[in-house]
Amino acid sequence: MSQPDHHLELLAPAKTAEIGRAALLHGADAVYIGGPAFGARANAGNTVSEIAALVAFAHRYRARIFVTLNTILHDAELEPARRLIHELHDAGVDALIVQDMGLLSLDLPPIALHASTQCDIRTPEKARFLADVGFSQMVLARELTLREIASIRTAVPADAVLESFVHGALCVAFSGQCNISHAHTGRSANRGDCSQACRLPYTLEDNQGRVVAFDKHLLSLKDNNQSVNLDALIEAGIRSFKIEGRYKDMGYVKNITGHYRLLLDEILERRPELARASSGRTQLLFAPDPDKTFHRGSTEYFAHGRSGDIGAFDSPAFVGLSVGTVVRLGPDWFEVETSAALANGDGLTYLNKREIVGMQANTVEAVAPTLWRVHPNEPLVSLAGLRPGLAISRNRDHAWEQALHKESALRRIDLWANFVETDSGFSLTLHDADGCTATANLDGEKQPARDPGRAEEELRVRLSRFGGSDFALLELTLQWRQPWFLPASAVNALRREALEKLAVARQVAYPRPARRAAVEPPAVYPDAVLTYLANVYNQAARGFYETHGVKLIAAAYEAHEEPGLVSLMITKHCLRYSFSLCPKQARGVTGVQGQVRAEPMTLVNGLERLTLTFDCRACEMHVVGKAKKHILKIAPPTTVPLTYHAPRT
Repeated sequence: MSQPDHHLELLAPAKTAEIGRAALLHGADAVYIGGPAFGARANAGNTVSEIAALVAFAHRYRARIFVTLNTILHDAELEPARRLIHELHDAGVDALIVQDMGLLSLDLPPIALHASTQCDIRTPEKARFLADVGFSQMVLARELTLREIASIRTAVPADAVLESFVHGALCVAFSGQCNISHAHTGRSANRGDCSQACRLPYTLEDNQGRVVAFDKHLLSLKDNNQSVNLDALIEAGIRSFKIEGRYKDMGYVKNITGHYRLLLDEILERRPELARASSGRTQLLFAPDPDKTFHRGSTEYFAHGRSGDIGAFDSPAFVGLSVGTVVRLGPDWFEVETSAALANGDGLTYLNKREIVGMQANTVEAVAPTLWRVHPNEPLVSLAGLRPGLAISRNRDHAWEQALHKESALRRIDLWANFVETDSGFSLTLHDADGCTATANLDGEKQPARDPGRAEEELRVRLSRFGGSDFALLELTLQWRQPWFLPASAVNALRREALEKLAVARQVAYPRPARRAAVEPPAVYPDAVLTYLANVYNQAARGFYETHGVKLIAAAYEAHEEPGLVSLMITKHCLRYSFSLCPKQARGVTGVQGQVRAEPMTLVNGLERLTLTFDCRACEMHVVGKAKKHILKIAPPTTVPLTYHAPRT
């Protein structure tokens, strides 16, 4: 079992082990991090020794470390991946996040397995299958509604944990269902190297070549923010709340982790039937604000169904929070009317002809209570469109960010201490909030204290010094016949020994998750035929699906066996809907029934032309294309033979 059903887990990202430690101090119950290879963020890798140190730190708080091994693997990579998994298990890692089903056919250690978002888990049938073959936790597709999540919850075993992204950047495609990067550049998103074609500007044309939208970032989405939906997600069955961002910096991780820690703690406070998935209480030394770190605007995405305002079409850049209005220009400065306090080093932005213009405020000065003079880091003549009346935003709050560069959180485990006089001397017993206990003894002759009141006061002070540890002392009791003289060094040594023994006791008692047992006989996969979209890239994966009843298996797109037109990207985001051209939107509108059809459209970026087709039954948009010739000439690594051609779109 991954964790008890009443536990709520806040899962934070870490590009490095250092960021992982910060995430834990700022309230994460678990951290996911990339290893030295085979992670879906190719430039966010860490050595096994770095991960082992992070594991040791996390386990002090009974927090967990998950390592991403979620690329698809070709045959030559299976053995290196198997060896790496054994190393990670020996390092104490709690679970692997994987996509490639071939791994389940290897000789693996008994490490827990989590199904990556790349597995594209959208149906109760698929979720149940993954639980039945040994996955203890599953990252659900971001596109699911609360109702769809609840239907998956009822279909899977009670001890299978459902995980959902609650914050961060959104891939426009269903995870694992995007091959546009590989088709155009040879860089595969399924192998950790996405070129992010979705963030480029495009012009949208209808089937007659008429321009519907000009030079906009039409495949770029706002960032996910489920802050207001946490209670609803809990009711739907989510128990792990995941923050996106293994490429994000320290400030982002501290801020967003702290933000969701406060929200979840508020829920735990009013819902005592639920509990935190790790130990300790988090004290934040700053005020979290998700609007102050990079984002493209916020959306609840499909939590409550389709909505029209999910795209970040104007710019994929971080605009920031509105702070005021330009009121006057000088030779090398401009003045802003604002109620906010500006600071040297602030980043300021404004919109000029649909383009975001950014600058840094070298120096600022308060001219009046609500008026600030800004000296930017470049000449005013180079700031196109800057003029009185223009709205100004701040995308870098320098003073607020400085607080994040310092110690910005404390995490402490509640502790009770009992000092007792024994026949041979004294003992100190520590009890922590997780039920772990440790006792240290101090033997020797007893000498009455010359000043009993001062002796007891000094003993209490020395026994209460846990400030540099992981613990916060809630209560200290003294049980002795009379105050005795005790040297300060002896009392300090007694306290340190008790703490060391408690640390060992906690380590011994740590409940490392076990690998979930697969059901027997082997579960049957929901589909008998797999197209290239199943991402089968090695013989072990092919064997896995054959064992589970699949009859026809196509090779992954990366095998270059789909040379014609195919769906390079499948997405719930629909541009017909965004521009009010959806047939379903026309229903009930007088005089247009049957006149609006989901005809193909075209995305244009320079010489690149991508056809859009619309599957209205599934309510999906497909970006159709084919691999460029120079990509097809690159011989793919050894992989599975083609047995089935997917139908062309």
